[in-house]
Amino acid sequence: MIAVNINHIGLTFQIESLFTDLSWEIHDDRCVGLIGPNGAGKSSLLNIIIDEVTPDSGSVVRRKGLSIGYLHQEPRLEPGNTVLQEALSASKELIGVEIELTQIEDQLTDPKVYGDETALSRILNKQARLLEEYSLLGGPSYQNRVQSTLIGLGFNQSDFDLSVTVLSGGQKKMVGLAKLLITAPDLLLLDEPDNHLDMDGKKFLERVIRDYKGGVIIVSHDRYLLDLVVDEIVELEDGRLSHYPGNYSEYAYEKQLRLLRQEALFKAQQKEITRLEQAAKRLLTWGKVYDNEKFIRRGRNILKRIDKIERIDQPTIERKRMGLDLAGWRGSNKVLEIKNLDMYFSSGGSFEDKIMFTGLDLQIWHGERVGLVGPNGAGKSLLFRIILGQEIPTGGEIIIGPSVETGYYAQEHETLDYERTLIDTVRYATACSESDAVAMLGRFLFTYDQAGEPIASLSGGERSRLQMLLLTLSGPNFLLLDEPTNNLDITSAEVLEDALEDFEGTLLVISHDRYFLDRVVTRIVELQDGGLREYLGNYNDYEEAKAKS
Repeated sequence: MIAVNINHIGLTFQIESLFTDLSWEIHDDRCVGLIGPNGAGKSSLLNIIIDEVTPDSGSVVRRKGLSIGYLHQEPRLEPGNTVLQEALSASKELIGVEIELTQIEDQLTDPKVYGDETALSRILNKQARLLEEYSLLGGPSYQNRVQSTLIGLGFNQSDFDLSVTVLSGGQKKMVGLAKLLITAPDLLLLDEPDNHLDMDGKKFLERVIRDYKGGVIIVSHDRYLLDLVVDEIVELEDGRLSHYPGNYSEYAYEKQLRLLRQEALFKAQQKEITRLEQAAKRLLTWGKVYDNEKFIRRGRNILKRIDKIERIDQPTIERKRMGLDLAGWRGSNKVLEIKNLDMYFSSGGSFEDKIMFTGLDLQIWHGERVGLVGPNGAGKSLLFRIILGQEIPTGGEIIIGPSVETGYYAQEHETLDYERTLIDTVRYATACSESDAVAMLGRFLFTYDQAGEPIASLSGGERSRLQMLLLTLSGPNFLLLDEPTNNLDITSAEVLEDALEDFEGTLLVISHDRYFLDRVVTRIVELQDGGLREYLGNYNDYEEAKAKS
């Protein structure tokens, strides 16, 4: 059934037109993956669907009585609430009924009410109606349902009293998701719901989406997730929507076929138009030379025919992509050795309570592509900082090969100076002229105007691309990448994967991007419960081995 009908809408954001004539029938019985490059307007489109943004033109018709739930990229939680309080706030209708019932209880203690038979009868009738509504909304079992939903999403009862302000990004996503599951809207809009989630969180999210009874629109760059849960892909690109049945892999194949077909049709049409233009030109010339009105009329008729032709757009087979080239070089045969590494913290408690890991051993050789996985909080980023010398371990040693130059990509972009402009950042990293710096930035899809802006003005995806540029300038042969695809759109993630395939060096990467791990790594190292366990192969091989153990 159609839930929302979007008719020929247009939207301009900061003088830039996102779309001008966009239409979409949204149904409540399927899961749709909404994809497109960063800045295409995906989040703006979701905001139009929930009526938080009004389009400049066109109309949006929502089915009468339709309920819509929206999980924003950054969940909107009330800072003063605990986890349980925030989850209990999910049902606004129920809260409204409870407030009215409380007001009635106060009124019933008022002598003016219980001393007036007519007023008392009116208040009691209203209370009865509200109690019936309270029951229909599931009020008597509401708190138990909220608590069971939170536990199902991975929270313990001891977490219920935590302030939402101390939660990790992934936990905040889960609280936001819990509120939506509690109210179970007809249409669920999820904007990058997998961001900040570890592997277990992503698997749980997959189950939630697959089992959801209503419609789901999910904006995500996680190709693995899109392969597992969606029934169709809708691509927003260049202000237009294109629909593809099936999952992400089917979309990628079908899109390439469509582009090739369109290219062939475009060339054939251009050839026909050229032939007609040449014929018209000959007739018009002959008509002038021989003063023949018949030739002129036929030439003009051909030109009118050309004007009426519905033109086939020339497809862009290869859009402008980030110009990432990680050349690398050979260096030492043994790149990294971790020997009997311990790390614990002793801030006021017993050592046993603060152990991060103990007795870690790991060797990485030239040319290896190693993926470091594990739950959030296991210490993966901490291990990177120890390898880089930014943290001192409690025991053990880190040995880096003598001919190894390390390049580091930080998940939170903390290696960037947010006050510095992009041009100054590039010129600080390598001796070059201002024009050369601008040219380098252009290869990474930055505009001339952006080049003079501070890094603080960039989006997460733009900061990611800037870090990639700085990696190429540093010329490393050992890459430490911490969640490199987190803020990249799908096209940029594929550029990174291709660059790593050609990289003449060694890679150790922390990632929860399973598609990326499948394409890039040849060994998985799992950090969990303070220890390391190794698995040969990519992520799928790791999953199979885990299932057998």
